[in-house]
Amino acid sequence: MADATAAPPSMNAAADDRIPPRRLFTFLIMVFGMFMSILDIQVVSASLQQIQAGLSASSTEVSWVQTSYLIAEVIAIPLSGFLSRAFGTRLLFTISASGFTIASFFCGFASTIEQMILWRAIQGFLGAGMIPTVFASAYTVFPRSKFHIVGPIIGLVATLAPTIGPTVGGFITDMMSWHWLFFINIVPGIGITIGVLALVDFDEPNFELLDRFDWWGLIFMAGFLGSLEYVLEEGPQYEWLQDTSVAVCAAICVVSAVAFFWRVLTVEEPIVDIRAFGDRNFGLGCLISFCIGIGLYGLTYMYPRYLAEVRGYSALMIGETMFVSGITMFLTAPIVGRLMQKVDMRVIIGAGILIFALGSYQMTFITRDYDFYELLVPQILRGIGMMLAMVPANNIALGMLPPDLVKNASGLFNLTRNLGGALGLAVINQVLNERTDLHISRLQERVTWGNATATETLNMFTQRLQGMGDAALMAMKQLSQIVHRQAVVMGYGDAFFMLTVFYFGLSLLVMLLKKPASASTEPAH
Repeated sequence: MADATAAPPSMNAAADDRIPPRRLFTFLIMVFGMFMSILDIQVVSASLQQIQAGLSASSTEVSWVQTSYLIAEVIAIPLSGFLSRAFGTRLLFTISASGFTIASFFCGFASTIEQMILWRAIQGFLGAGMIPTVFASAYTVFPRSKFHIVGPIIGLVATLAPTIGPTVGGFITDMMSWHWLFFINIVPGIGITIGVLALVDFDEPNFELLDRFDWWGLIFMAGFLGSLEYVLEEGPQYEWLQDTSVAVCAAICVVSAVAFFWRVLTVEEPIVDIRAFGDRNFGLGCLISFCIGIGLYGLTYMYPRYLAEVRGYSALMIGETMFVSGITMFLTAPIVGRLMQKVDMRVIIGAGILIFALGSYQMTFITRDYDFYELLVPQILRGIGMMLAMVPANNIALGMLPPDLVKNASGLFNLTRNLGGALGLAVINQVLNERTDLHISRLQERVTWGNATATETLNMFTQRLQGMGDAALMAMKQLSQIVHRQAVVMGYGDAFFMLTVFYFGLSLLVMLLKKPASASTEPAH
């Protein structure tokens, strides 16, 4: 009888699969909050020189404007899983959005470097909660058959925000002042806070969890992740363990890491639940996310640095050049959503990683004449590859987990991408420094009085500078600058070659992934 009166399965599926407009609108508000939080890192990095001048800070002090934000963010992201279960999505996101907005306000009005560093740390810690909360909501609130819609949205934001950050930052600083890098967050932040407070109804808080909050776990995690971020951020410029502060932080990192993992494996209610790593696809998805983070943040660093260092571009000109990747990602996102319905996601990830590697390979032939049009195709390939790899990786890692694991897993997944970016920047900086020094020494060996081309060039410079002071010395300096610039460009070529080899190797890792279930089948709980 029950079977006879039941509605047809196709009708039930259609009813279950429909996304209520209010819920989709609410989700898009949260996505915009996540976009602001991720964007704020790269927006500020493009204008550190202006902030340094405005606050009368040294170059070492102003670097902490970024470092304090990143350290606070990397601690808060894995913590968000526990807090999301305790406070619920609505309350946690409201606290994050409002705190981020208030901290932005005080960053804009900071009059000393100490004030700026303090408020940037608060901004990073509070804003970070929005990122994994959006990922968790996407994979718990919506039916699996709609993951091909919500997946590209969050994947696009996670990759687009860091990519267009230099563009937005350069434009705001050129048109107004560095203060507006922070003031620009205030009105949207208020709107997001009100919208989430009024509309989010995804889950209920469980305040009883707060009674079992593991403070020791938090201390160990902060020591582990915070010191790791510091070592990766500051290590390349201070010769790693030869610097006392880096060596001390490395020791703190090792001790805290051992204590942290012991704690999460033995305490009744761990601050971070790492059970999700027992799922093979989640573990491999995190590894792929870690490696994608290397390329995402690494190239967002390398392209602007090359354009500023070698081509002499302003922040706005760099932003306009970098915008190509942003447009490509935006146009590729809906295509990826369609492909995910028809093609094995493992194939899409592998193709994305290979396309990204191809874009990096084209940059191994870089010269000092590479300009907008020479960078056009590599940036398009970078944008396509990043979206093809990132979106299905999100779905494979988080979309196949039981709902009760997703909140904690989302924090871990986003943490791996950030740590990948931090490691990538450290390695890239180290490679650029070492290879540039190597190429300088090799070029100097060749640029001698016995080299006819070098002698002719030096004589030409000397004749051109006659009557402007010590022409011979000025000509020597000019030739030295040319040699140094050539060595720098060759260093960039080596760094791009390293990334090419790494990503071609990474594409083989995709074969270890289990084939994900089809969109039509819901996971067994």
